[in-house]
Amino acid sequence: MDKHELQDRSKQFALRVLNLVDALPRTAGGRAISMQLFRAATSVGDESLYWLELVRDGNLVPESKLSSLLKEADELTAILASGRKSAVNTSNLKHQTSNIPS
Repeated sequence: MDKHELQDRSKQFALRVLNLVDALPRTAGGRAISMQLFRAATSVGDESLYWLELVRDGNLVPESKLSSLLKEADELTAILASGRKSAVNTSNLKHQTSNIPS
């Protein structure tokens, strides 16, 4: 997956979560989670997954509305974590090779 595809997938995820946020109940808990999930979904990552799990575990909406979002959040988190790990490994390798005496 290239950078453009990842950006598009992340944007589509955020838009789907925004639709979910509109469907959450207007209770104090629903509003609190709505705001947190709204912020998290637009940055993507572990935090989005956490708030989606809270929505599910709090039974705020039917699980049928969440299952594909939970799967996508999990996949995006794995993709981003893999990218970060690769970047760190590349950086460490460059640092190690720059310290080798000539």
